[in-house]
Amino acid sequence: MTLYRERLWAAPWLFVATGLIIPATLLVFAPISFAAGVVIAIVLYAAFVVLLVGSSPTIEVTEEQLHAGRAHIALALLGEAVPFDGEQAVLERGQRLDARAWLLIKGWVKPVVRIPVLDPGDPTPYWLVSTRRPRELVRALNERSRTTAED
Repeated sequence: MTLYRERLWAAPWLFVATGLIIPATLLVFAPISFAAGVVIAIVLYAAFVVLLVGSSPTIEVTEEQLHAGRAHIALALLGEAVPFDGEQAVLERGQRLDARAWLLIKGWVKPVVRIPVLDPGDPTPYWLVSTRRPRELVRALNERSRTTAED
């Protein structure tokens, strides 16, 4: 059963910004063939959109595991998750960041959640995950961690 699920879609401004490939492509190909330039511009823009959508990672909390992008870890191996927003999130992604931490950070998603890893055999001290709904993710992780600890 899924307790939490979020897809980290690219920000709308990123789709608009990649749209600048259309006039750039037209500038290059219009002197050769305007029709070919239009077709190539549309194909390139479509390819970038597919890349943006296809590379958007998913964060999912099930009853047993946390999945963040391609990585996953058992909830029993996680400590209390902590949400960070605003200036605190900037510090977590920068000055306070441990180089050993596992990261799923997207520049267009400001809030982050720090999730301690309690496994003594794992050199990773914590996971730092970007999320648009940090409190919901923390609630799903911490409630399930408490339930797992009580079992």
